[in-house]
Amino acid sequence: MTSFLPSPRPALLAAALALACAFGPAAAAPAPLPAGVQPGPCVEGICEYRLGNGLRVLLFPDATQPTVTTNLIYRVGSLQENYGETGMAHLLEHLLFKGTPSHRDIPGEMKKRGIGFNAETWLDRTNYFASFPANDANLDWLLGLEADRMVHSDIARKDLDSEMTVVRNEMESRENSPAAALYERVRSTAYLWHHYGNSTIGARSDVEGVPIERLQAYYRAWYRPDNATLVLAGRFDPAAALATIARRFGPIPRPAEPMRPFYTVEPAQDGEREVTVRRVGDIRLLMAAYHIPAATHADTAALSVLGDVLGHVPGGRLHKALVETGLAASAGGGADTMRDPGLFSATAALPKDGDEAKARQALLEQIEQIARQPVSAAEVEAAQQRMRNAYEMASTNVSTVAIGLTDAVANGDWRLYFHERDALQKVTAQDVNRVARQYLIADNRTFGRFVPTQSAQRVQIPAAPDAAALLKDYTGQAAVAAGEHFEPTPANIQARTETVVVDTGDGRSLKLALLPKKTRGGTVSVTASFNFGSVEALKGREVAGSVAGALMMRGAQGLSREQIDQRFDALKTAARVGGSLQSARIDLSTRREQLADALALAAQVLRTPTYPDAEFEQYRLQAITGLEASRQEPGSIAGLAMAKHFDPWPVGHPLRALSLDESLAALKTLKLADVRAFHRDFYGSSEGQISVVGDFDPAALKQQLRSLFGDWRAPVAFAPIATGYTAVAAEQRRFETPDKPNGVLLARANLSLKDTDADYPALVAANYILGGGAIKSRLADRIRQRDGLSYGVGSDIDADASRDGRDDAGNWSVEAIAAPENLERVERAMREEVGRLVRDGVQAEELRDAVSGLLTQREQARASDAAIAAGLASNLFYGRTMQFSADFDAALKALSVDRVNAAIRKHLKPEQLSVYLAGDFAAAAKADGKPAAKPVAAPAAGSGSAGGGK
Repeated sequence: MTSFLPSPRPALLAAALALACAFGPAAAAPAPLPAGVQPGPCVEGICEYRLGNGLRVLLFPDATQPTVTTNLIYRVGSLQENYGETGMAHLLEHLLFKGTPSHRDIPGEMKKRGIGFNAETWLDRTNYFASFPANDANLDWLLGLEADRMVHSDIARKDLDSEMTVVRNEMESRENSPAAALYERVRSTAYLWHHYGNSTIGARSDVEGVPIERLQAYYRAWYRPDNATLVLAGRFDPAAALATIARRFGPIPRPAEPMRPFYTVEPAQDGEREVTVRRVGDIRLLMAAYHIPAATHADTAALSVLGDVLGHVPGGRLHKALVETGLAASAGGGADTMRDPGLFSATAALPKDGDEAKARQALLEQIEQIARQPVSAAEVEAAQQRMRNAYEMASTNVSTVAIGLTDAVANGDWRLYFHERDALQKVTAQDVNRVARQYLIADNRTFGRFVPTQSAQRVQIPAAPDAAALLKDYTGQAAVAAGEHFEPTPANIQARTETVVVDTGDGRSLKLALLPKKTRGGTVSVTASFNFGSVEALKGREVAGSVAGALMMRGAQGLSREQIDQRFDALKTAARVGGSLQSARIDLSTRREQLADALALAAQVLRTPTYPDAEFEQYRLQAITGLEASRQEPGSIAGLAMAKHFDPWPVGHPLRALSLDESLAALKTLKLADVRAFHRDFYGSSEGQISVVGDFDPAALKQQLRSLFGDWRAPVAFAPIATGYTAVAAEQRRFETPDKPNGVLLARANLSLKDTDADYPALVAANYILGGGAIKSRLADRIRQRDGLSYGVGSDIDADASRDGRDDAGNWSVEAIAAPENLERVERAMREEVGRLVRDGVQAEELRDAVSGLLTQREQARASDAAIAAGLASNLFYGRTMQFSADFDAALKALSVDRVNAAIRKHLKPEQLSVYLAGDFAAAAKADGKPAAKPVAAPAAGSGSAGGGK
């Protein structure tokens, strides 16, 4: 356990002890701190430093990790916006990717280096984060970029003009969501004065009309070193990294102008408030919110535990009172932990024909009448176990912790992350019941309209202590033990993996891939899949098969759904056990000590599901509610139209795409006996693949896996359903979706393509250039960056795979969102860029950058044990080794411009693209004063496959 070093100690000694803590006792003596850098507290392997200009730096080294994560946090969000400035913090987040005089193409430079990156804006903070395989050159470049755009970003009028419409489209996409709209209205009603009532996305008029001068002034006011915290986590040398940080950020001066204080305090609420949102749609939502103290207040921990007691699924009180009784399809709740007083909220989603009055009564009774049935010590202990598991799992990944510190920094001090964890475990049932009585009362509720009362109560939110005072002597707990240094190259993964074939009789076998290695926190990742069934046996049973897999964890022999949930929590295991038409699957993330018990529990769930009547009806209600809710959604409508057009399967085939009405009818007529019969008639584990990666005993594990899964034979042997290329004529369709301000474009063409084809690597690179990057690709450059039409646009190449190498049902697709009035422009731009790609091909520089980015992404993916486990399982299924991945990497490296362009001309035919547009075109035409186009009858959205699967 590290200790906070008081300020009187010499800086050099403090630095030595801090770095020694990071490296461990066997590390070499640390170098002196760079000039002007002062050490701060160390907690659980994380050490703080401060530059002379006020920048805080948190170093979290772990030499066993193959990656580095950076997270630069600015303590500025929508809270700091004034009149006419709403959405400004979020706009700035977008504009900081537009460039500086020294970095003209930030997304392109990131993509070329294979750096995964993104940014987020919230009420109290904006953060910019990135991750990449450990590399000193990339780290130096990225730190230089962050220092440069902290003070030198262009924030130019031309960029605002295009990005404003992108942000507006992001706003429109949120407006399509009933839940997002209701959440924003409840918050804005709950807060009279405090800016937590403003949506981070901002008011449309502010986003459209903000003068560039105000945006530039806002940038200068808040983007400064003394308002920022830089987090560095992963494999790096702390002394060298700190020297680089000092070199890159140190020259930035601390502004002479102090940061503007924000002093608005929300007054005590003086009675129930209510708001109603009316829009087209097929789902109803209820939400209740109550004011609570800020993050550093002592009551926050008890309120967080209360949120879990009420909101956890399936054991929470809201789930039991509303979902298990059929009053709601889903329900949940939780507490804000914010810099200033936040909200405790609870929600419920009702089916189309649900009884709103009864659901509202049940929701409020569970929240506001806890005194009738006080929270028990057992409920508190279960909630604490779940929260402890979440923290412990996060602690095994330094990158997760690096991002997890973001809100703690925004709330006042990064150590709050650990302080809050510790405080949660000290909460008692008495604490939980007290805060429920104090804060969750009617007069502190925002649910709807204002109602006068003769005896109003007031909840005075107490002031929270200063974070620095609260944490003055805080030291935290012992740092999590790190694992071994492991290079996740295909060759090393293959060399370290033991493959075992267990003969289970009748020509069937269970294949094992075991990769033991020391991991941070002793973690283990398990992926298991078991295969069964044939196309003839499955006909007419596809819906029962889908539901049988979905309900697997809702009850097993001797265990209820809640008990299964509690057992996995007690085992500190994140688990998923389920199934699909031709397979069952187990995914576990656990630790060495719990692995055997977690596997035994997962096997019990898989082999002996009980399919309780109540859970079956809950699932049916949820599924029907979800399908009904999709009737008016542009993405669902366009997606089903495309799926039906490209569906090659005849009526009665188990992979045939179903309409919404067909899916609804199948769900409504499905009998629980059919679900149970599917499990009895198809499930088994004696044929399949199991991969395990992490800290485990191979000999003991092999014996247990044989015992658990080797003797359970599926009644119908596995016969993969063959899939193949089908030529489909191009079509163009347009669907009217009233009252949906965000529209959707989908496009697709079928390809004869296998993932073993010689042209596949070339097409992957071509697609990466066209639309595979997040915000850096030809489509993104044109439609988002230049034209400002869409928040999200991209393309995809999908190749088929099979054991015999024959299946070739590939496809090429494009997807974009935009305001309905802009969709035709998006389509035109998409077709122009696709045509340019086919006509002119790719250039040498963009191919070089694409290959570099793709190789780095693949390397980054192999840094995850869960991803390695999934890859090994896939290899077992297809009869491959990691040499397949190595060969694909080599094929990418060997690509030439001529090779890629030849593959483009051979496979990508723009005239074969079918295009589907969906949006509120009538409203857009009315606003423009144009006659509305004749609408196309929208197909009912539904479920099913659009081309078959394995």
